[in-house]
Amino acid sequence: MTTFTKQKLTFEQFLEQCPEEGLYELVDGETVEVRSTRNHDDVANFILFVFNDEIRRLSLSYVVNNTAVFKTITDKGIEQGRKPDVSVIDKDVWRSNRSAYSALEKPIQLAIEVTSTNWEDDYIDKLDEYQRLGITEYWIVNYLAIGLREYLGNPKVAAVFVFLLDAEGKYQRTQFGGSEQIISRTFPELALTAEQILTA
Repeated sequence: MTTFTKQKLTFEQFLEQCPEEGLYELVDGETVEVRSTRNHDDVANFILFVFNDEIRRLSLSYVVNNTAVFKTITDKGIEQGRKPDVSVIDKDVWRSNRSAYSALEKPIQLAIEVTSTNWEDDYIDKLDEYQRLGITEYWIVNYLAIGLREYLGNPKVAAVFVFLLDAEGKYQRTQFGGSEQIISRTFPELALTAEQILTA
């Protein structure tokens, strides 16, 4: 990741100053470029295409996207700009202002992060921010099996973690591995196993 500025930016300043080429997040007031390996992109794109097929098949009122940025707030009240690897967004929310940049301030339906070397962001910071924002469903796809043993076991194994908001607005976590079929609130008819995602 490359840091471009040391001046603490607001979300609005980030949108104004963000370079047009490349993908970026606002993290602790700084514009940070988001870069990924081909393997990472293959996993994210596989999920995006599966979701697109499911949306078409069932005529669901969602848009699936891999460039959308939305505003989150940390526990210290700092504005962040997050860009999940895959976002599922209510079509009415997405199309409410189609001439605007792809930055949202309302919670999206489903956010997916494909874990890379900065796995702490996905398991700690983004988990807290997405829960605080009220994103109904959040997936962490850990195809590299890197991170905490409390999540991945000993020895560590690749897995898909699905977090669903409960009635109190707290995430409840379910882990899926191997041939287990993913259970999704957003896509209840989804026929997809953890292995299909993790080996994409």
